[in-house]
Amino acid sequence: MKNTSLIGGIKENFPSGLVVFLVALPLCLGIALASGAPPLSGVIAGIVGGLVVGTMSNSNISVSGPAAGLTAIVLTAITDLGAFELFLCAGMIAGLIQLILGFVRAGSISNYFPNNVIEGMLAAIGIIIILKQIPHALGFDKDYEGHESIFDNGLNFGYFTELFGAIHPGAIVVTLVSIGILLAWDKIPTLKRMKMLPGALVAVVAGILLNEFFKMTGSSLAIVPQHLVVLPIPQSLDDFKNLIITPDLNGFTNPKVWIVGATIAIVASIETLLCIEASDRLDQQRRITDTNLELKAQGIGNLISSFIGGLPMTSVVVRSSANANAGATSKLSAIIHGVLLLICVLTIPMILNLIPLATLAAVLLLVGYKLAKPATFKHFWHLGKFQFIPFVATVVAVVATDLLKGVGIGLAISVFYILQGNMKRAYYLSREKLNDADGINIKLAEEVSFLNKAAIKKTLRNIKPNSTVIIDARGTSYIATDVLEMIQDFANIRAKEEDINVELLGFKTSYKDYETDEDSHIIITHRRAM
Repeated sequence: MKNTSLIGGIKENFPSGLVVFLVALPLCLGIALASGAPPLSGVIAGIVGGLVVGTMSNSNISVSGPAAGLTAIVLTAITDLGAFELFLCAGMIAGLIQLILGFVRAGSISNYFPNNVIEGMLAAIGIIIILKQIPHALGFDKDYEGHESIFDNGLNFGYFTELFGAIHPGAIVVTLVSIGILLAWDKIPTLKRMKMLPGALVAVVAGILLNEFFKMTGSSLAIVPQHLVVLPIPQSLDDFKNLIITPDLNGFTNPKVWIVGATIAIVASIETLLCIEASDRLDQQRRITDTNLELKAQGIGNLISSFIGGLPMTSVVVRSSANANAGATSKLSAIIHGVLLLICVLTIPMILNLIPLATLAAVLLLVGYKLAKPATFKHFWHLGKFQFIPFVATVVAVVATDLLKGVGIGLAISVFYILQGNMKRAYYLSREKLNDADGINIKLAEEVSFLNKAAIKKTLRNIKPNSTVIIDARGTSYIATDVLEMIQDFANIRAKEEDINVELLGFKTSYKDYETDEDSHIIITHRRAM
């Protein structure tokens, strides 16, 4: 198996950690400003998310930091409580509650998120990323300054008039050059092999040099400071100390603080579990994250972040997607991103403040496209309406409302179709021990839905190396796509790595819309070579 230890894989994971750092820096600052919090509080949360949560979690792909999904809650809470120091107490309470949720094993709820809803959430996040980054790519960054955006007060069509009336040619040039560099690094074999020099870094350096050239020549293409990264630059040790805000411990006697803390804990935990499920889908090796350990890591991370003046955090899809797309193979990538945030914020904030938001927008535009590429929509279309309709509903709902409401709508529609199918078929799953103590016989029923995913996943996860496993689907007329893919990943990836002998009996090439595909061929029984 590949080396996934904390000290292993630096060569493979440093480039991806660098890419995530470049993506995370402006997001940390932007989310802090949008939340009505000090700018450094977002960066602190990013550092803790990388160093603390990254070290404790066993997720190999996900990256934690301040989340846009908590922005409205944080902004309202700071206003109602009247002081950021009181809000920090709420963050500590949220961390404590998450820690408790981890110990009571509440993370198992993630097993009941069907794949079409998770994939719909990812596609929606991709669309939102694209829509949010187009203004920065065009040199229009008013959403960071508190102005209305396309998502404010419903669909704000007047935003487009303001957008196209404020296009900055220099930002467009930087965006196009950056996208060209990123595409070249992704397509040209010679450049693609340069793992220690990621395309995102080259694009950022090119964006800085290009803008500095515009300024030196007095060109009208020069990008003004409002469209660059903005980090506070302390001039002395006292200035730096003043940037760190500590909680007012009197807040623990305020009932409002406890209510805010409980609200943050619930929302942050659900968003984290959704992101973890999505991150496991993005993992090329299909490794499974311990969600209870993740909740404990998030709880400790939020306790520490709030204690030193940081925002509450979750596992974040945008950073995790950028991490996966950059080729991360272990959690070392997330840790590296936290180290880089810490080092650069302490030592070279003036250099970071030269980075045009347009070049960072180029990085995120490609991340968004990979999440919402047309091939994903085509894939679910071919799976039939029982997969496609919940997928599309989730996409539309997340884009139109927010992540939690959108996923809730997608889950409701998915459950409706599942219950409709369950009216026709009963479900059962039998596990019979073979004479061999290492052998397991998993007999699938007539219908296997995503509701059975948790039990099957737990069974497959507990199978020991060098075991014999028979998965019998000869009496099964329907298997949910996410369950089928999980079984395929087990047979094709983990079984080979851990020398597990797997037999797949009676599987069909297609299971569509709860209808028996009598014309489908039976998959040939797979057995590991002895």
